[in-house]
Amino acid sequence: MVIKEIEVKDIMTKTNLPVSDYAVNPYVGCTHACKYCYASFMKRFTNHPEPWGEFVDVKVWPEIHKPGKYAGKEAFFCSVTDPYQPLEAKYGRTRALLEQLLDTGISISISTKSDLILRDLDLIRQFPSAHVSWSINTLDEGFRKEMDRAVSIERRLEAMRQFYEAGIQSTCFISPIFPGITDPIEIIERAKGQCNLVWLENLNLRGDYRKRILDWIHKHHPELDELYREIYTKKSRAYWTDLDQKIREYTAKEGMLYIRDDDQHRAHFGEPPVVCNYFYHEEITKSAKRGKET
Repeated sequence: MVIKEIEVKDIMTKTNLPVSDYAVNPYVGCTHACKYCYASFMKRFTNHPEPWGEFVDVKVWPEIHKPGKYAGKEAFFCSVTDPYQPLEAKYGRTRALLEQLLDTGISISISTKSDLILRDLDLIRQFPSAHVSWSINTLDEGFRKEMDRAVSIERRLEAMRQFYEAGIQSTCFISPIFPGITDPIEIIERAKGQCNLVWLENLNLRGDYRKRILDWIHKHHPELDELYREIYTKKSRAYWTDLDQKIREYTAKEGMLYIRDDDQHRAHFGEPPVVCNYFYHEEITKSAKRGKET
């Protein structure tokens, strides 16, 4: 693992992401080394010859200037790294940023695969409308270990439970859904008593990890080769349409609200959790941007 500290001029980056005003990434790279990580495209901007997952740049930034300007805004931790990857235990860059932003009036949302975030529960609960999500796309530890080097699924679920019981908006992010492998209903059943929201996102193969994932499927699940060709070469939506219907029937039976991402104004935070569908990236991006503009 190649680790180095780098100085940056600013840690708060304005973003067009529909979920926030600012994206904050205290690190470049991530030791979780997820095989399907969309953020691996960042490697081309880093001058690192090492594979994605084998290097991390630890950011050092100057004191935030005029922190009051962030009142009423929202910051997303993180768009291209995990803010609680193992190196955070040593460097504490995410906690340092939370401390700098505390009492500015900014809202925060955090996405992670780690339970290290429990260390900062005391800080996070002090932010207005704090929201934390954990990525969980399987309950099978064997498959999880094939896909990432993050903590176990049970540790993620336990962290989610503790945040939920502390009154912090908590989301089970079932992403990415691997066709024929991920069972979203099984995961919802496991998580539904300890989260406010469930987000569903399909596996979107693009960039350099497309071949990596398809090769892995061919090696470990050759029986799924034709299904993946239908979805990712022939662009069939039949699998997602069928899965959408299954989840719609399940949530109706369980008394859960099931919505599309562009209908989130209907969401409420309580029990049972709201289930939100993010299956179609192109449509989601357009509708979310329209909502942000209006």
